[in-house]
Amino acid sequence: MKLTPLIAALFVGATVSASAAEAPATYAKNCAACHGKDGAGQTKAGKQLDAKDFTDAAYQKSYTDAQAFTDIKNGLKDKSGKQLMKPFAEKLTDDEIKTLIAYVRTLQK
Repeated sequence: MKLTPLIAALFVGATVSASAAEAPATYAKNCAACHGKDGAGQTKAGKQLDAKDFTDAAYQKSYTDAQAFTDIKNGLKDKSGKQLMKPFAEKLTDDEIKTLIAYVRTLQK
């Protein structure tokens, strides 16, 4: 069966929409323990690791999608090499990371 460009575009759009719909669950499973359900980073682990406050509009504005993508994919370490956030490259696809970033943007107040 040959897909026309319109049908192919609809299929891709449906896939992205499905991933976007799953973003809150992905966040809850992988991010909320540190960043908090609301994104403020006020969990016990978040306070210990100085997790960023995703509800802060100034922080959201200063933090690009490209930076977020790299940090989620590769993880974060402090200057001494201590791991602050594990990498998710083996756990999340690039598309899942992108939809996760879009979801995190909705946490801004």
